[in-house]
Amino acid sequence: MDAFFASVEQYDNPELRGRPVAVSGGEIRGVVSAASYEARKFGVRSAMSGVLAKKLCPELVFVPARFERYKEISQEIRRVFFDYTDLVEPLSLDEAYLDVTQNKKGNPSATLIATEIRERIFKETGLRASAGISVNKFIAKVASDINKPNGQKTIAQDEVLPFLEALPIENFYGIGEVTQQKMYKLGIFTGKDLKSKTEEFLIEHFRKSGTYYYHIVRGIHNSEVKTNRIRKSIAAEHTFSKNLTSEVFMLQKLEKISEELEKRLLKSEVSGKTVTLKIKYSDFSQQTRSKTLPYFIKDKSVLLATVKDLLFQEKMKDSVRLLGISVSNLNVNTKEKEAVLDIQLKLEF
Repeated sequence: MDAFFASVEQYDNPELRGRPVAVSGGEIRGVVSAASYEARKFGVRSAMSGVLAKKLCPELVFVPARFERYKEISQEIRRVFFDYTDLVEPLSLDEAYLDVTQNKKGNPSATLIATEIRERIFKETGLRASAGISVNKFIAKVASDINKPNGQKTIAQDEVLPFLEALPIENFYGIGEVTQQKMYKLGIFTGKDLKSKTEEFLIEHFRKSGTYYYHIVRGIHNSEVKTNRIRKSIAAEHTFSKNLTSEVFMLQKLEKISEELEKRLLKSEVSGKTVTLKIKYSDFSQQTRSKTLPYFIKDKSVLLATVKDLLFQEKMKDSVRLLGISVSNLNVNTKEKEAVLDIQLKLEF
């Protein structure tokens, strides 16, 4: 979907259409979750502070996130997908992979299917979508960004290698800013440069990821479309209106975050062994501290006790603007869920 959260807000509120919009917790303390294309022209991007976004675009309009609304529309869009194939792998509320090799419409052209799906999404939701079509997930993902917004790109089998060789390294999906800079220092600026490196060289400099880079630049990506993605973690966090300077105040906030996280765990019917405390300081630097327990938990009191240990693990380096708690190493099968109940009944809270 194109600028999904911001586009939903513009669709629901006609007064926002054509204006630069940021979905955010606010101008002063918030962080941009999504920016409309009108805002992106000024350099406003997701994960940017509200203060910087406003500086870049003085006319920027901030609107609060409405995730229930986004989920509602996301479900409508997925219903469209399932009219064409059951092989749908959602990546997030606004993105998914579809395998249309065998499809319900009997249409041999993935390009025509993508066009039809995008037209239906617009007709049924009023929102625009873009698509990438190719021989595997990696190339389709890269292609989906080429003609955004409201466009699509097909990369046929015989076009894959020339396309990847000419592609700037920053446009390779999965290569972030830190890796980009490292590659630049090694003289890797395009796919062709990357392809010139041996697998041994890439492993030496990028460890296990080196093998991944070696294969994707050759168009090799054998990951299938997975219809049941396993959730790896569940989290809750909060950005504060004023920076916190005392651990006492932080504990009060963490108690509320623990309560929210417990609700999410119960709703998802999962528990986890690894608890992670996320701390974002006033200078926007970030720190995480984790602890893995010998049993699965979801109770807020156990969460808070674990997080308390992590909080006092080392001294704060600055005032804090955001705190978050996540639970990972989840019990994703029936036997593990049954084990949780047995353990929790034995523990004294």
